[in-house]
Amino acid sequence: MTLPFFVYGTLRPGEVNHDLFLRGRTRSEVPGRLSGAVLYEGPGYPYAVEEPGGGVVCGELVTARPETYAELLAELDRLEDCVPGDPRSLYERVERKVVRDADGAVVRAWVYVAAPAVAARLRTHGRPIAGGDWRARR
Repeated sequence: MTLPFFVYGTLRPGEVNHDLFLRGRTRSEVPGRLSGAVLYEGPGYPYAVEEPGGGVVCGELVTARPETYAELLAELDRLEDCVPGDPRSLYERVERKVVRDADGAVVRAWVYVAAPAVAARLRTHGRPIAGGDWRARR
């Protein structure tokens, strides 16, 4: 299934991994919000942890160019240490509804959220990022 990606950390425009992975491979990048999640500090990158009734995570909806989609999907899974079914994974790639800021449209997108073991540790010992915006933490 070809979906846009919702990015909220180092893949956002102006962040370190944006140029390495996304520059020249996207058709559009627009601000958006993911509801029902809390953003936590990680070791140099954030984790979105799904929480029913949780907060809002700010980021961008990134639509890949069709000719780059399959390769980009595989590269982002590797970057995010996302291996389906592997309990050692840091992230899981899940399909979620994201609101596009410009017009309020709800868009289905891939989101990398903290894998279950990571999410459990963060809920207990993690430090939430106030306001759910990785950029605003600085």
